[in-house]
Amino acid sequence: MQPGDHSMAEEVDVTIVGAGPVGLTIANYLGCMGVNALVLEQRDRLIDYPRGVGMDDECLRSFQAIGLADVIARHTIPGQKMRFMTMTGKTFALIDPKTREFGWPRRNSFIQPMVDEILYDGLRRFDGVTAQFGAELLSFVEEGDGVSLEVQCDAGIQRIRTRWLVGCDGGRSVVRKSLGIEFDGITDSTRWVVIDILDDPLGLPDSYLHCVPSRPYVSIALPHGMRRLEFMVFGEETEEELCSPEGVRTLLARALPHPERANVLRSRVYTHNARLARKFGQGRVLIAGDAAHLMPVWQGQGYNSGIRDATNLAWKLAMTVRGDASADILQSYESERRQHAKAMIDLSVTAGRIFAPTNRLVAWLRDRVALALNAIPPVKRYFVQMRFKPMPRFTQGIVLTDGPHKPAGRATGRLFPQPMVMTRDKALTRLDDVIGLRFAILSWGTDPQLHLDEQSRTYWRGLGAAMLAVIPVTQLEDFQGSVLPGTSLIGDANGAMHEWFAEQDADGSIVVLRPDRVVAAIVQPQKLEEASRGLQELISGVASTAASPSDVETVKDELPHPATAWAAVRLREPY
Repeated sequence: MQPGDHSMAEEVDVTIVGAGPVGLTIANYLGCMGVNALVLEQRDRLIDYPRGVGMDDECLRSFQAIGLADVIARHTIPGQKMRFMTMTGKTFALIDPKTREFGWPRRNSFIQPMVDEILYDGLRRFDGVTAQFGAELLSFVEEGDGVSLEVQCDAGIQRIRTRWLVGCDGGRSVVRKSLGIEFDGITDSTRWVVIDILDDPLGLPDSYLHCVPSRPYVSIALPHGMRRLEFMVFGEETEEELCSPEGVRTLLARALPHPERANVLRSRVYTHNARLARKFGQGRVLIAGDAAHLMPVWQGQGYNSGIRDATNLAWKLAMTVRGDASADILQSYESERRQHAKAMIDLSVTAGRIFAPTNRLVAWLRDRVALALNAIPPVKRYFVQMRFKPMPRFTQGIVLTDGPHKPAGRATGRLFPQPMVMTRDKALTRLDDVIGLRFAILSWGTDPQLHLDEQSRTYWRGLGAAMLAVIPVTQLEDFQGSVLPGTSLIGDANGAMHEWFAEQDADGSIVVLRPDRVVAAIVQPQKLEEASRGLQELISGVASTAASPSDVETVKDELPHPATAWAAVRLREPY
């Protein structure tokens, strides 16, 4: 059965407005975690024209969590470099990161409609997830423990009751406007004409930003022999003028020797803004993606920031719906995501001012300074390895802190790396595939369960958390340490885990990882129990209560594998 082929339910746990990449990603996460969801889309089909073309490693890691990354990766160009070109055609800045801290190439080009289709098809795996096209949200009102919706569809106006509503309906979001949430900040918008070409007439494998004041333009290699060219629009130039056959040929003449031979798929003008919603939700209604933030395209982070929203929000929604967490956990969505979204907007705006000045003197000065700085190795490495990119670091929310905005440990609030690991049967695999879409307590060289009391073991087992001990691969066959039932031993395949924990020094050798792979806590083994109680309070919203000895006596020696509780909602094979 195709998603959306059956009628809308009158009651649903989570309703998502918008079948774009953010809404579809949230729906896939909820389906993976056993939560029923409804996606409402005003259009009668998925958008079929290319929009986003840049995908980073964090984004692919999120798609990995919902079991779709390997399929999506078939429609990417991995490891794509970005070159910034002077007026005379010299490279004055190069972005070419080679590291794979999170298990995937850091820069990838892609074709959004192809990926959207995969995300949409992924919903077929879940009986409790429905996508309804031709369904326009007319109004909603929060009432008690839910939200009542009025939706216009082919059959007329339908009323739906949902526990949570998420607006992923773009920059003109009806959901955001209905809540009265304004976009903060006023910035000059820029317009660009986008031309997508089949049968790539250039064939260069990377992306090039030609910083020419007379008409800055971008040339990007896309998968499957496509090429994207984007040209800045000036003054009163109109879409009708620029996208006419003559206008397209005139623009393409800047990049191609024979523009008349180009196999143009489509052309259209986009307006790019920098905006940030004052709030990311209100009560039982939340917003994500372009509904919450808009940013210029210079760092290609609009799409990726939306997927970060989905990744942060979905597991919290699922835990709340399932009763595993207090609804208060959702307050951390805004506190964790809004600050980083602002940082990405600021970076994109700054990059645009540097790389696309339309004043020839300013551009000349930029070229001279950039070429000089490029000759300094530390500065060159800073750009090549993308060290300028703000990485998420949560200083509040579902992370342990030593005080206001003071995470307890340097790694706390940051994404945990994803190296390759070896399982007991000698299989090499990515770390996240061993963990699954759940919490994990991961330690170096010791079973983390040995440092928890029975109440905490019972708590984490109830959440289906993975218990993992990382050891050198040399000890996989004959580890002599104590290991309780329910803990899995994994080998440090390439020494990356050894290096990571060594860098933490006194902060600790045990991490508690959230389902989105953010480090919620890092502690020494003998402090794990204290940290566990603190996280239980953050998740449940109440102080944890120790179990009495009689409560745990019968399970003390019968701890089931933590994956048992997860089995009921594990991922089905997507294809």
